[in-house]
Amino acid sequence: MTEPVADLAAPARRRATPTDERPTAAGPRATSPWAVAATTTAVLLLLSGRYGHHRDELYFLLCGQHLDWGYVDQGPLVPALARLADTVAPGSLVALRTPSAVVGGVAVLLVAAIAREFGAGRGAQTWAAFLAATAGIVLAGGHLLSTTTVDLLVWLTAAFCVVRLLRTADSRWALGVGLALGVGMLNKLLPALLAVGLLAGITIAGPRRLLRDRWVLVAAAVFLLLAAPSLIWQATHDFPQLSVAAAIADGDSSYSGRLDALVLQFVIISPFTVPIWVAGLVALLRRPAWRAWRSVAWAWLVVIGIVLLAGGKGYYDAPLLLVLTAAGAVVASGWASRGRAVARRGLLVVGAVLTAASSMVLLLPVLPADRLPGFVVAANYDAGETIGWPAFADSLAAVHRGLPADQRQRAVILAGNYGEAGAVARYGPARGLPRAYSGHNSMVDFGRPPQDADVVIAVGFARPDRLRGWFTEVTLAGRVDQRVAVDNDENGGPIWVCRGLRRPWAEIWDTEVRHRG
Repeated sequence: MTEPVADLAAPARRRATPTDERPTAAGPRATSPWAVAATTTAVLLLLSGRYGHHRDELYFLLCGQHLDWGYVDQGPLVPALARLADTVAPGSLVALRTPSAVVGGVAVLLVAAIAREFGAGRGAQTWAAFLAATAGIVLAGGHLLSTTTVDLLVWLTAAFCVVRLLRTADSRWALGVGLALGVGMLNKLLPALLAVGLLAGITIAGPRRLLRDRWVLVAAAVFLLLAAPSLIWQATHDFPQLSVAAAIADGDSSYSGRLDALVLQFVIISPFTVPIWVAGLVALLRRPAWRAWRSVAWAWLVVIGIVLLAGGKGYYDAPLLLVLTAAGAVVASGWASRGRAVARRGLLVVGAVLTAASSMVLLLPVLPADRLPGFVVAANYDAGETIGWPAFADSLAAVHRGLPADQRQRAVILAGNYGEAGAVARYGPARGLPRAYSGHNSMVDFGRPPQDADVVIAVGFARPDRLRGWFTEVTLAGRVDQRVAVDNDENGGPIWVCRGLRRPWAEIWDTEVRHRG
């Protein structure tokens, strides 16, 4: 028998009664969270083959060819998934992204299940599921294979176990938390951030007895055991993920910077959902009947505080925003059933429809790639990074064909970032391109050019300054033409031909070519 947690509030020892929630127009009895989740996964699968690989997916495929217990910017989990998918169905975007589509549906179910723990009836559970299904972090994470996708599943699974533990006083649910966070450490070090937030929340709001509960201590041991391979790899390589995090804090990445992180809190779920998750936060902090879950609200406050102070990416805490949204769905459903119920329900329905439509357009590839409006890429940087990679390889091939035959034989490609190197690896062989090398993140460890490679086609370098420090001759030979008017990091960029290596590759590779961010 597990020992009950003595200072849990009495209402938390039974399921909170959903007295303030009734099925609304936004959550009819005929619909269930399972239907919403299944629809989410089906839509993600249907759209998974449109546009093309994302730069990070191309990188994961390369990392999957060099499997290890860790990389500069991630753990082994996503590269292993990428390698598995590419082995089962080589080159298939649908296969590569199927795990993400499934995670999107599971995330929807987890948010509904968390709402149920907060006392939601079927209508409010479905409403919470719909809010999750249209959330930016779920649609974006469910469309692309990414480390964010795995983090979403890990954090929501851990949060569900915590919420259920606090309701039932059964501390054995802590094992689920330890298991989820431990597996998540094989993806990124971010689950440690959630662990810090949860421990801080319990320290601040209780029940503090959990800090010495035997099942919680066992869960901590499970977490450390599962995290050990990744932590050992990071420790033996001087914790490079922390170096990447520092580069992110300096703004050397997309969606980085403190101001961007703050703004992202209001759009990463959806602007329409902001009042709902704020209502959930307030209810968790102030409702007497929800006192047992107060530590969950404090966990988010601590996590977002750390993200803002450290300059982390603003979507790191997004799964916890979905937990607040689950609580807010109960509050909103009750609000829609009081007073002018028809008007209130109509407001929720209109907001939900507008959110769904805008989320689809901005986050999923529903518009033609060759006529993608600029505002889509402006709002969703990742959309632009899934367009034009075959044409990118064509641009490099045109420069390569223009080299004299003797130079063409010993030429290599030097890419400024891992996405460009990954695109050459994916699309280059069919175009006769040589191997691409890059100093970006873990690409630097996958090999450097041969010592006799003194003719280099360089791409991803906006200015020739760095190249001139390595070569005696740097000539503009062309520009990337992705044949669509998309504003991404590659389109229109210069392609340089470099000759006359000033120093051997072995001298400059780790010290000058290597870069992180």
